[in-house]
Amino acid sequence: MPTETISQAHTVPDERPASQPGSLERGIDILLALSAASGPVTLSQLCRSTGLPKSTAHRILGVLCSRALARRVGSAYLPGELLESMAGVTCPRIPGTRRLVLPYLLHLYEATRQTVNLAVPAGLEVRYVERIYGHDRVRSRSDGDDRAPLHCTAAGKALLAFDPKLRDGLPARSPFERMTRRTITGLAALERELAQVRRYGVAYAREEYTEGVSCVAAPVFGPGGRVCMAVAVAAPAHLPLARLDISVRGAAQALSGALLSR
Repeated sequence: MPTETISQAHTVPDERPASQPGSLERGIDILLALSAASGPVTLSQLCRSTGLPKSTAHRILGVLCSRALARRVGSAYLPGELLESMAGVTCPRIPGTRRLVLPYLLHLYEATRQTVNLAVPAGLEVRYVERIYGHDRVRSRSDGDDRAPLHCTAAGKALLAFDPKLRDGLPARSPFERMTRRTITGLAALERELAQVRRYGVAYAREEYTEGVSCVAAPVFGPGGRVCMAVAVAAPAHLPLARLDISVRGAAQALSGALLSR
């Protein structure tokens, strides 16, 4: 009898519910989903990929954003600055190129005596990974966090013009955020300008992101002929950009050649 009881006890299945993932596991799932995405991810998309309820995902995203592990861009989310720095991100598309690009940026600064930026795409924004400037540089909205929207910056337009995947990530219906009275807010108008960028190989932003500041940028192409970054010069709005675009295009072409031959 005792033997039979023990045998039956061993065959009875454990009907206790499986433990549910805690906040840490759910947060990790969200971070993995953000890191795997090629662009900004909406709350609904995150919920579909992680299986989390919207209220739970929204609450966890709030915590992640407060800790710089995620950040909100419009109605979508991207990996945060802290997460990117922990991953060692400097030039996301072509890592380890700082030593190669700096001489070209310094030469461009010497030629223009204006603020020189090297930008890479980061969702619906550009991220300025290198800056060279003097004591009298122009001040921009992006000085605090080294980020700016794609649609109203010269570097952003240079990247958008030659990267179809970036263009596919642009919102098709809602207007772009207006930063100044000169900001392009409609997709059709932006597409017309991007066509000109592809035609001439140079992009302009005339007081579209910051009043009193104009920029010129050109795309840099890496392995496979894909655009990977943009070189830009920011200057006071009264300075004719035609005085800068030849130097900017020359620097971008030289950088492209160096990247392709490394």
